[in-house]
Amino acid sequence: MATDSVKTEVGSYFISNYPPFSQWSEDAIPDLQQAMASEPRPGVPLGLYLHVPFCRKRCKFCYFRVYTDKNASEVETYVSALVEEIQLVSQLPAMGGRPFRFVYFGGGTPSFLSPKQLKRLEDRLRQSISWDQAEEVTFECEPGTLSETKVKALREMGVTRLSLGIENFSDKILEENGRAHLSKEVYTAWEWIEAAKFPNVNIDLIAGMVGETWDTWRNSVAKTLELSPESVTIYQMELPFNTVYSQDILGNKIETPVADWPQKRAWVSYAFDELAKAGYSQSSAYTMIKDPTKVSFSYRDNLFGGADLLATGVASFGHISGVHYQNKTEWADYTGDLLEKKQLPLKRAYRPTPEQLLIRETILLLKRGYLDVDYFQNKFGVNILDKWQPIWDEYVETGLATVDGGRIELTRDGLLRADGLLPPFFEEKHQGVRYT
Repeated sequence: MATDSVKTEVGSYFISNYPPFSQWSEDAIPDLQQAMASEPRPGVPLGLYLHVPFCRKRCKFCYFRVYTDKNASEVETYVSALVEEIQLVSQLPAMGGRPFRFVYFGGGTPSFLSPKQLKRLEDRLRQSISWDQAEEVTFECEPGTLSETKVKALREMGVTRLSLGIENFSDKILEENGRAHLSKEVYTAWEWIEAAKFPNVNIDLIAGMVGETWDTWRNSVAKTLELSPESVTIYQMELPFNTVYSQDILGNKIETPVADWPQKRAWVSYAFDELAKAGYSQSSAYTMIKDPTKVSFSYRDNLFGGADLLATGVASFGHISGVHYQNKTEWADYTGDLLEKKQLPLKRAYRPTPEQLLIRETILLLKRGYLDVDYFQNKFGVNILDKWQPIWDEYVETGLATVDGGRIELTRDGLLRADGLLPPFFEEKHQGVRYT
C-alpha cells in the first residue's frame, strides 16, 4: 500500500474500506450467506449499489472493472444478469422489508446506456424493488454519453443527484489521460442538466492528471465555478496497480508521469480556497458544497457509518449484516449460469471483528474531516482519544489535526493528505500489506 511519500508511486492511496481488500477470501462466503439469510440488525439503514461497467474508452488512470468492447447484445446480456441478481437480492431475509435509503448507479459509465436501455432497466428493476423512498439516488455520468433525451430520462427515473465526471477542462490533458469526452461536450450536456432541474449536480475533478500545470489547473477551477454546481469533488491522481499508467511504469521501468504529492496538495488547496471565496464550504477531504442546507451525501455518510449496502453487478463491493463482500470479477463468471440457477455471483467475503469495525468507522468518518468522540463511545464503548492517543498527539503536533474537548478535526493540511493519515490506525497484521 502506497504511503504519502513525495513521489506518486504505484500502489493504492485512496482508502475506502477496512480490512484491506487483499485480506478478503472465498473461505468467508459461508459467513456471508448466513448473514444474507438472517434478519437485518435493528436500525441499520440499507443502500443499493448497481454497477454498470461499460465505457467508451478506458482512462489510463482507471482501476475499476470496465469494458469498452461490448456490443448491444452483450450489454443486454449484462443488464439481464443485473436484473436477475437484483430480483434474487430483493428476496433475501437480510432485506427485512427495509426501504432503500440510498441508491447509487456507478461504473464504468452508467450513462453509457441509451434512453431505451435505461427505461427498460428501470421497468425491470421496479418489478422487484423501489427507490421511491430513497433520500438520494445518484447516477454517474460521462459528459459525452449524455443527450437531452437521456438527461430527461434520468430525471424521470427519480435520480436526485448527477455526478458528472469532468476531471479537467483541458482537451489536451483529457486526451493524454485517455478520457473519452472533450470540454465542448461538458457545456452541451450542462444546458440539458440545468433544464432538467436535478436537486443536486456534482462535478468531479482530478488534481494531477498527466500534463497538468498551474495554468491548466487554475483554468479548470475557474470553469467549474462558472458552472456553479451544487458540489465539487476533487480527487488526487493515484496509481493503483491495474491502471495503464502503472503497468507502463512497472513494465517499462519508466519514471512516474504523475505530479508529486506536495504539488497535488497545493492544487487541491488552491481549489478549496477559490471555492470558499465563492461561498462553498467543506464537506469532506474531497468535497465542497454550495448550500449545506440543500446538499447531503447520504451514500457517503451512511456507508461510512456502517450501513448495509447490497452490491450488484460484476466486481461490486457490498456490506451486509456485519460482513464485507465482493461479487465475481470476471464477465463470464458474472453473466454465466449462476444467476440462472438462482445463485448469487459471490467471489469473496470477510467478517470483520468488532475491533475492525471500530477501525473502519474511525478512518472512514475521519475522511469527512472530523470525529465526535461521544459517537464512538456510545456505539462501540470505546474512547478513541485514549485508544489512539499517540497518533492524535503526533497529528496535533505536526499541524494535521486539532483536538478540542470531544471533537477531533483535521486542519487544511490534514484534509489534503487524509488518506495518508489512515494506515497508522490499522492493526499490526494489516500494516504494509497490499490494499487491493
